[in-house]
Formats: sequence, structure tokens, C-alpha cells
Amino acid sequence: MADPRSISGLTEDEALEFHAQFKTTFTAFLLIAAFAHALVFIWKPWF
Repeated sequence: MADPRSISGLTEDEALEFHAQFKTTFTAFLLIAAFAHALVFIWKPWF
């Protein structure tokens, strides 16, 4: 029987769980970065 793990060493369920958490944290990072850029732009516009 074939090994259920992929090249990353994760099972499909583990990979799906990791991907869901990654999407959440990456979205939070993008929102914080956009907010920080907006604050800097309000303070000192670069255009």
C-alpha cells in the first residue's frame, strides 16, 4: 500500500488544516500592513 503522505510529509488532512490556518494569518498580516500603510500615507503622503 502506498504511503498517504505527500512530498511535504503531510497527509491531505494535515495539509488542508495548515492551508486554512495559513490563509487566516496571511489575511490578518495583509490587513495590518494595509492599515499601517494608510496611517503613514495620512501622515506623510508619498504622491
